[in-house]
Amino acid sequence: MAEIFINYRTGDGEKTAALIKRELSYRFGENSAFRASESIAPGTRYPEELLRSVRRSALFLAVIGPAWTRFAELRRPDDWVRKEILEAYDCGVPVVPVLEGRKTERLSGADLPTELQRLAEVQSVRLDMQNAVADLGRLGDVVADMVPSLKSQERRNRPSPCAGAVSNATGEVNGTAIQSRDITGDVGTVIKGSSGPVHTGKGDIYNNSRHVSGGRHFSGSGMTYFEGDNQGGLHQHFGDGPRREDDDR
Repeated sequence: MAEIFINYRTGDGEKTAALIKRELSYRFGENSAFRASESIAPGTRYPEELLRSVRRSALFLAVIGPAWTRFAELRRPDDWVRKEILEAYDCGVPVVPVLEGRKTERLSGADLPTELQRLAEVQSVRLDMQNAVADLGRLGDVVADMVPSLKSQERRNRPSPCAGAVSNATGEVNGTAIQSRDITGDVGTVIKGSSGPVHTGKGDIYNNSRHVSGGRHFSGSGMTYFEGDNQGGLHQHFGDGPRREDDDR
């Protein structure tokens, strides 16, 4: 059973909702958070499943984007964003607004339907994509404090797979494996076990030919070299060339 219900409006917060779902699933377990578009199985009647999941949750996160209060649907009784929030209140589930980005202002009761004005009276949290690592961490801390049962499932000893993070897994490695994120300077590549000469990076290329005695020396901004049969020819250009009309796409 998902302890956390993530409420969002398509077109105004769905990406943030997906990021929150991924973060909470990683920190507290795959089934700890409910997000409709990925938590409801195909063929399931979603009206019943949505309301059932709200009733079973211990915490309700309402993702609020910059245009959230301006959606006309929010004032319609059949709007699912509205229905989910009201169901949470009716069932006594704590509701926490999650403000998306820096431009989303705190909710004002004057901008909300009467039934939802209590949203403006509760403390919110902010999730800014430019500070995603810290903000997701703080949101996870809020969840852990408000839902103590999740603490036993918490995985705090691993880095969060949030936006911009790099993670990798390797199987058996004979030799050295290095992973890096931010790199300053040149990056070199070492290739072992090649059946012929291999060169990466800058610098001249020296090649001892297998077919012709002597050596080959190449220098310049780039090169392509064939030795042996070549059918059809090869055309290649290095350096800055004329710009095409679609270069900025």
